[in-house]
Amino acid sequence: MDSKNRFETRTTFFLLRLEWLGGLAVCAVLAVRHFSEIRWAVFAGLFAVIDVIGYVPGAVAFRRSRDGRISRGYFVAYNTMHSLVTAGVAAGLWAVLVKPEWALLALPLHLLGDRALFGNSLKPFGVRFEPDPHPAYADFEREYSTSAGRRSDASRRGADAVRL
Repeated sequence: MDSKNRFETRTTFFLLRLEWLGGLAVCAVLAVRHFSEIRWAVFAGLFAVIDVIGYVPGAVAFRRSRDGRISRGYFVAYNTMHSLVTAGVAAGLWAVLVKPEWALLALPLHLLGDRALFGNSLKPFGVRFEPDPHPAYADFEREYSTSAGRRSDASRRGADAVRL
């Protein structure tokens, strides 16, 4: 939302997902238009490697954990592999070291699909590896939905201090 309020409401999250859906649609159209030019084994490998490295190990560890807690390393692996920056670097390196090719569309198709279709983005350490509402966020969302944009007492005190 802004640099001081790093959260999304249901509406702003929906709008963000629509933006990602637009990018996904562009990539899908490119893939359809260049269908016969895609090396499908490369496409499948690039599409799969994101989850093989970034999701599956954490998902397995999460399911094996009795209390749902797993190493932060799984979150780092997930966030690294599900980063558009990582995908851009990988695509750039592939284009330079192998060749530019339409199979590279697998990377944005996977990542934008995760974001637009499933609502998944990067994972902070303070939430469970698999989606589950955090109690503090559920409380916040409930309180926020009834606040109608009012400033908190702490925010007003801070603003008053600045004026002094």
